[in-house]
Amino acid sequence: MNNIKTVQFDFGFECEPIQEKEKTLKSNKKRDNDFVFNFMDCLTSPIVVFKSAWQDIIPKDILKNIKLSRLLCSMQQEEMASLTEALAYMMPRTYEAPMPTEWVNIYTWLGLQYASQFKNKDQLGAMKEIATNKLSEYETGLLNNLRRWIYDKRRKALKDKLKSAEKSEAKILPKNQEVLF
Repeated sequence: MNNIKTVQFDFGFECEPIQEKEKTLKSNKKRDNDFVFNFMDCLTSPIVVFKSAWQDIIPKDILKNIKLSRLLCSMQQEEMASLTEALAYMMPRTYEAPMPTEWVNIYTWLGLQYASQFKNKDQLGAMKEIATNKLSEYETGLLNNLRRWIYDKRRKALKDKLKSAEKSEAKILPKNQEVLF
């Protein structure tokens, strides 16, 4: 007999049971592959920065903390770049030319979040004086769009890197097999 998952609402009327939609679950292999890829993404993906002559001036402590902030975002299941990554992306852009007010607010707010997350007391005191405490909805939307864009670019770069590694392995493997036989 067919087991039908049903939800029955009893309002005193005669009615047919409503069928509950079955949830489609990902296979274990697919979930494991996603976990492995997400973990590789956090640890080995390149850091995406604004293409500029100033891209080498990003402080080493920010670059060092990007992996940790990626892991924190991954644990929260955010499919966006971390706030630290967004800060690192924007930093070289700030040296190119003046930015619109919205982006200045976003950049200073990111600096405040970075200083408070990584407990840098000197930076935190300075950032509290100049940064806004909260972003407007429009600024939050701009920031989230930037974070999604960075996330997509970062993952695409990792996929390309893995594909090129597979191709190079495929070329090396037949040569090694010829020697064995």
